[in-house]
Formats: sequence, structure tokens, C-alpha cells
Amino acid sequence: MEQSYFNYNLKPGLAIDDFFVSTSNKKAYSFILNNKIDNKKILLIGPNKSGKTHLGKIWQKNNNAVSYENNFEIILNYKKNIFIDDFLKNINEEQIFHLINHCSINKLTILLTSNKEVFEHNFLLKDLVSRLKTFNLLRINLPDDDLIINLIIKLLHDKQIIIKNKEIFHYILKRIERSYEDTFLLIENIDKLSLEKKRELTIPLIKKLL
Repeated sequence: MEQSYFNYNLKPGLAIDDFFVSTSNKKAYSFILNNKIDNKKILLIGPNKSGKTHLGKIWQKNNNAVSYENNFEIILNYKKNIFIDDFLKNINEEQIFHLINHCSINKLTILLTSNKEVFEHNFLLKDLVSRLKTFNLLRINLPDDDLIINLIIKLLHDKQIIIKNKEIFHYILKRIERSYEDTFLLIENIDKLSLEKKRELTIPLIKKLL
């Protein structure tokens, strides 16, 4: 694998070209980019840090959608598709219920994402549960090796960190837990280490973090 060089930017890349497709997320990715969706209610579930927000932002841009962020009354005055990221976090069940109905009445599409298994949540509004059961369910699975490697490269890119020794990637891959969250945490620690040491990262330095 050749090390790539980019025009570095401190903001995380959320464009479509920044999303790496693998067997772990291919089905969700293909569905989200399909403009001919019959079921206009989509629920995307996946582990924390698995790219749900990234995929949602791509979908939002492609479908001229508005993001729900404490702007319930404003959204009801629009006739736009709706993106609700991490919808179980601080959930207002009545508002979510009305937004789903709003989309159904106006033939709009709504995309919800969640880090948790939705139907394990203790909903108070049973009508909301009924609505959610009609959603098209998509999943992002645990990452495979290709996805882990490319996620590491992307996160290092976002942090403006260049690793010239490609063996570091293979060293990390053999020792890291196969989860998105652990990968993010490792890159955060690598970033701190690189700022502290102010020198090129090497396997002996990375070893201290693993």
C-alpha cells in the first residue's frame, strides 16, 4: 500500500470521496446513494464512529434534505426531506413522531441514524414504535481489515499526520481491536504523541500506545 499525500485540512473530510466502501458498509452505502428509493423511511444502525453521520451528510446533500437540530417548528414549514442523526439521543418522541408523519403526508424521505438497537429502547409513545417498524432497516457492521486500514489513513489525514513507513499500518492492524471507536481513540493518542515528541512516528513510538 502506497502512502498518499493530500492538501491537509483540520476539518474531517465528509465528502463522498472521503467515504471508504468495504464489505462492512457496502449495502448501506449503495442504498443511501440510490435515488430511486421506494420506501421513503430509512433507519441506519451501526456502531459508534462507524460513519453513519458521514453517510447521512452525503445523503442530506444529495437529497436536498434539512437536518433536525432543535428546529422542529421550522422544519414543519418546509417541504424538504429530513435527516435526523443519532435520533435516540435526547429524543423528543412526539416531535420525531410528527416529523415522520409530516414526511408521509408530503411524500418526503426521512433518514434516521442510531448507535443503538432501536427496538431495545424503552419508548413511551407506542405509536412511534409502530411508525419505526415500517422503516427500511440498514446496518453498518464491524469493520474488516481493509476498512480499518483506510479509516486509519483518513483519520491521520484529518489530523495532518504523515506516516512514511507503511509497515506502521500493518503493525497497528495486527494489534488493534476491530472496532471503529478503538481506532478513533488510537488516532487521538497518536496525535497527542506526535505533538509531544515533535518527530516522525515510528513503530517503537506506536508500540507505547498499543
